[in-house]
Amino acid sequence: MSARTVTDYQVLAALAHPLRRRLLDVLRVDGPSTASMLAERTDQNVGNISHHVRVLASQGLVEEAPELAKDRRERWWRAVSMSLRWSTTDFDREPAAEAAAQAASFLGLDRQVGLVRSWLESETGDTVEWRDASFNSDAWLQLSAAELVEMSREINDLVQRWRDRTEGQGAATDPAAAERRPVFFLARGFPARP
Repeated sequence: MSARTVTDYQVLAALAHPLRRRLLDVLRVDGPSTASMLAERTDQNVGNISHHVRVLASQGLVEEAPELAKDRRERWWRAVSMSLRWSTTDFDREPAAEAAAQAASFLGLDRQVGLVRSWLESETGDTVEWRDASFNSDAWLQLSAAELVEMSREINDLVQRWRDRTEGQGAATDPAAAERRPVFFLARGFPARP
């Protein structure tokens, strides 16, 4: 599963909801699930989950996985892509599109900051090995817009290489699989002033 480039603002409007964003993350990390499984993982009721999964499906963000169903009543869902990308310039010609892109961007940032805060609040309860492995990096760089685009491509290629390295490997083929946990990686680059 590779990254999907989003050019339809309705996809971003569907993504601009905290529970839908979380459901997409759960499906990406835990793999295909039923609405009942998703409800249990997110402490939500099944009806609410079913509604939000249908919204995600209507925009092609998730799809049914019928091969996993035991019978006709059971519906399994899976994420269509491991990540999404969009450029705000694709949405700045129409107010509704611009608002959807901005809402999805702000919600994404809130989600990212929330995950970082949760880690920082709980890291003392984790093993020394995982606390030592976690990292934080920031830097002030002098770049042109073209150089920032190049840096973004290199970072995304690196992330994809690590995703490809572990995707589909189980404990039978990879002894390190038992030691792996979901790891959230965050990198942003943008013009700013100190």
